[in-house]
Amino acid sequence: MKNRVATEQLRWYVSSYTGGKGNCVQVADLPAGGRALRDSKHPADAQVPLPAAAWAAFINAARRRAL
Repeated sequence: MKNRVATEQLRWYVSSYTGGKGNCVQVADLPAGGRALRDSKHPADAQVPLPAAAWAAFINAARRRAL
């Protein structure tokens, strides 16, 4: 992936709603803004970088569906 940020440079976290079972999506803040996502079961595999606008759209869509 072009301009990929090395995994070891990011601080990955999970939602407190996961209950610590280890089957979740991890999120990291990107240095240039936005977020990156990855699968906690396969952390060395693909990361999905999302620019700030795309992250905001994702969160807004998730909130609308949760209501």
